[in-house]
Amino acid sequence: MEEECPIWGTPATRDPPNGDGVNCYSTGAGGRYFISRTAIFELRHWTAEEKVKLTSWLVEQWRLGIEFPKVDSYILEDIRRLPKSSMQVRMDNLLRYLEKRSRRLGDVVKIYLLNRDKILNNSAGILAWTDSCNIAEVIALVEECQRLEWIEWLEDGKNARGSMRPFWAVKLRAPGYMRLEELEKTNVQSDQAFVAMWFDNTMNDAFEEGIKKGIELAGYRAVRIDGVEHNNKIDDEIIAEIRRSRFLVADFTQEEGNARGGVYYEAGFAHGLNIPVIFTCREDAINYVHFDTRQHNHIVWEDKKFNDLAERLAQRISVTIGDGPLEGVNQKPH
Repeated sequence: MEEECPIWGTPATRDPPNGDGVNCYSTGAGGRYFISRTAIFELRHWTAEEKVKLTSWLVEQWRLGIEFPKVDSYILEDIRRLPKSSMQVRMDNLLRYLEKRSRRLGDVVKIYLLNRDKILNNSAGILAWTDSCNIAEVIALVEECQRLEWIEWLEDGKNARGSMRPFWAVKLRAPGYMRLEELEKTNVQSDQAFVAMWFDNTMNDAFEEGIKKGIELAGYRAVRIDGVEHNNKIDDEIIAEIRRSRFLVADFTQEEGNARGGVYYEAGFAHGLNIPVIFTCREDAINYVHFDTRQHNHIVWEDKKFNDLAERLAQRISVTIGDGPLEGVNQKPH
């Protein structure tokens, strides 16, 4: 039924209430999502800038293949602390939005406007994809992408029925498609795998005999931040090492009620860079993992059975990433 988007208050399609929340389709938010009743109430107190972070997170979930992201109080708490996306990430996502709207090379994408200051609801997805609060921010991104010759911004025009309602006519140029191809090939030559996990003595064997060994069996070099010499702030070094990595292994093992916030952050940062993430978790802790992350296919491992973890991780890496360049680091099991 036609109602309002719980995030933006714009027109949206909502299913009848389902349990503790509702399913919603909103062009203003960029697509389909489920939102809990508690989250709907909390959003009434959010600023526009905070809501932009939420819609940007939703777009990232859809890009990762999660068709129906779920928004609850826990997710809102994490999202509220996220920094605003960088200019580069927003420009890249503008290119992704235009590619998504294009059927073939050279297609023109029309963004319909209510007036010079407001985008119509059926074109509002561009706000969500570019982490923008208003049309002025989108214009700044479009102008910079045009300066780089990634896109061509054509003159405003009439719509198909001849009315004077303005629209933008924008199309991707060859350099823009080449930029998108670069984004899909992030770090393909790297032999490094970054490991995000709980730094606790009880996890040492899981790392050394399971995760690290599995990465090496697949032909890569495992890097954990406590094993890296550095003079920078640790957060800066984490970001630098993730950027250097071919993929990231995120282990979400935790104590009950003590989520490993750093692991969630590092996995999300890698996703934002199009760096693949492989999810693992100890069997007794899988129910503590946030449900938005639980939608991913975790390697669930048993304590003390570290050889099994190593073999399964090596297999997952080989299938999803491909064998690495470090032949003979360890002999892969047959």
